[in-house]
Amino acid sequence: MASDARRLSALREPALIAALFLVYKVARVAANGHVDEAFRNARAVWDAERWLRLPGELAVQQSLLGWNGLIEAANSYYAYVHFPATAACLIWLFRWRPAHYRWTRNVIVLLTAGALAVHFLMPLAPPRMLTDTGMLDLGRLYGPAVYGPPETDQLANQYAAMPSLHVGWALLVAIALITATTNRYRALWLLHPAITLLVVVATGNHYWLDAVAAAVLLAVACTVLRHQRPLPVPAGPLPLAAVG
Repeated sequence: MASDARRLSALREPALIAALFLVYKVARVAANGHVDEAFRNARAVWDAERWLRLPGELAVQQSLLGWNGLIEAANSYYAYVHFPATAACLIWLFRWRPAHYRWTRNVIVLLTAGALAVHFLMPLAPPRMLTDTGMLDLGRLYGPAVYGPPETDQLANQYAAMPSLHVGWALLVAIALITATTNRYRALWLLHPAITLLVVVATGNHYWLDAVAAAVLLAVACTVLRHQRPLPVPAGPLPLAAVG
């Protein structure tokens, strides 16, 4: 009976995550539009960052120019690491750390729902669209490109830069794996959100404040679900338990 329950759960959980992702994508596209507002908000975010004396996104991007291989690597990280890394984390937690899986799954759902609300409330053009600032669309210029022309793109809402779920999910993956493992080098998982942050800024897909917004939403989600947070992992292997 226990093995049957595990098999049923193993089928149910991927279906649940896939369904939630589909709902998010459909709702995100439904939030498309408001182009003029998205550009007004983009200019306001850009000016706010300069007032706060944050490092310029343009300076970060220009530091890559002339290093074509590095640019392509950054574009590839943006395009190909985000979803597979998150999925791999969830699969590993589901198999070996069920309690941590449940908490991580619920946090990611709450985080993503919060992000969708922000997309509706504050449409935001990414910095790669602010051509008057000197920012470039490195994905389009060097490849691989994730997005097509925004006016014909029916698969993504390109005016939903804030918050950066690339950064939010990467940070959650690092937190989940650090708390679910006991390896002395587990803090190295923080390299994933650190690299992701540099990549999304350098490629022109997000502002620094998009990452800040993602971190704030993640903190809120973790606070709301603090009662579900699993206990520290004891040394040695854990027995496999069913995920409910």
